[in-house]
Amino acid sequence: MDARDFPRTAAVAGRMDVVDSTGSTNADLVAAATAQPDAYPHLSVLMTDDQRAGRGRLDRVWEAPPGASLAVSVLVDVAGVPIAARGWIPLIAGAAMTLAVRAGAGARAEAVDVALKWPNDVLIDGYKVCGILAEVVTARPGVIVIGAGVNTRMTRAQLPVPTATSLAIAGWGIDEDALVAAYLENLDRMLRRLTASSGDAEHAGIRAEIARMCATIGRQVTVSLPGGDDLRGTARDLDDDGLLLVDTADGQTTAVAAGDVIHLR
Repeated sequence: MDARDFPRTAAVAGRMDVVDSTGSTNADLVAAATAQPDAYPHLSVLMTDDQRAGRGRLDRVWEAPPGASLAVSVLVDVAGVPIAARGWIPLIAGAAMTLAVRAGAGARAEAVDVALKWPNDVLIDGYKVCGILAEVVTARPGVIVIGAGVNTRMTRAQLPVPTATSLAIAGWGIDEDALVAAYLENLDRMLRRLTASSGDAEHAGIRAEIARMCATIGRQVTVSLPGGDDLRGTARDLDDDGLLLVDTADGQTTAVAAGDVIHLR
């Protein structure tokens, strides 16, 4: 990878760095933004196609063969978003990437289903193509680094699990520059709307926009909760804070803040 391959991204990003390989783009960007805060403004980007120690939710290791996936971390300044509303930020990131992947479908757009799985996995025809992890930069209140791992050129033999896919497997013409630029544009657009509405996702139209692309809503699901319990029911909606509302067979509704969701077929 070379920075010269990303002119559209460079035009949108506050700063753009492309590296041959690294352990974790999130860890590197958090460290750099902490050490040199003035050098890393809103929409600063760090990318590689060879990330060797990436992390997913619940501190799971995220690995991929060199050249098979794109790791992109973005710094966002959300100081204008009330703390109580910042739970929407990971969902916004997932929605922004969903829109970017949809845009890359080209002529295949009518033949495939690109959707969001709560909170921020991106699916193609029900298979995961991208996962996202957001981290607070503790030394800079109001700054968050959002990492996304997109399976780009991964072959079927390289897939980490049977429920994964890649842009190549889906038949996409892969244009990483267009993908990342569209991701940044949608991410910035939605964050600006959340800021302008003082964190009111309903008033900003963000709650409705995310709900429309969320394949989890209306599905029978099992949610593996952080404490080890499983919750099974119907995912009905998102609440005012972006939590997933799950109706169970006993007539109760549980608001899920964090957990691994399995869509039941």
